[in-house]
Amino acid sequence: MSEELLDTVEVGGDDDAGASVIWLHGLGADGHDFEPIVPELRLPAGTAVRFIFPHAPVRPVTLNAGMAMRAWYDLYGLDESMREDAEGLAESARHVEALIGRERERGVPAERIVLAGFSQGGAVALHTALRHPERLAGLMGLSTYLPVRDRLDEAAPANRDIPIFMAHGTNDPVLPFEFGRRSAERLEAAGYTVEWHEYPMQHAVCLEEIRAVGAWLTRVLTLDR
Repeated sequence: MSEELLDTVEVGGDDDAGASVIWLHGLGADGHDFEPIVPELRLPAGTAVRFIFPHAPVRPVTLNAGMAMRAWYDLYGLDESMREDAEGLAESARHVEALIGRERERGVPAERIVLAGFSQGGAVALHTALRHPERLAGLMGLSTYLPVRDRLDEAAPANRDIPIFMAHGTNDPVLPFEFGRRSAERLEAAGYTVEWHEYPMQHAVCLEEIRAVGAWLTRVLTLDR
């Protein structure tokens, strides 16, 4: 099960992609959620970047009264004292690793692959990228947090200097702004360099943020060369 490829939505790149962005949606959404954002990133014309938006498996979510929905792992709460579903998180990380492996087979080297995600998907992206054994191009987490934060000793040396982009809404009623900010500070304390952005918004994305993401992707994937 853990090695099966998830169903995905793909945008751009076709067969000649020179870079890939694997972007994970939030709780209860699906791979179509961020598909419309791709043209809004305003990446340089002529760049062959493949965007991969996987659909999370459907599972019961404790926080939502056991309702089955697309979720990367079970959730018991949304604060720093919550119990965490480490097993479900690890399972989703294996799914993402399988997607990275498929991109490698399609000719995109690890150093041209970005892991990205929003909310719960961002937590999986952070967890997976920090442990990936090969250097990745970048790591992006939007309105998210660092899961199992007491296990950073599991991080792989290859990605100690990975470019990290994190952003959060200051009025987020779902995942508190300070939770996200303290996650970035914990990464910085561990020696990682985090490009932090904050916006006067709720649990969402805004146009200014999308443009900042586009500029960051252009830089870490050297698309303007």
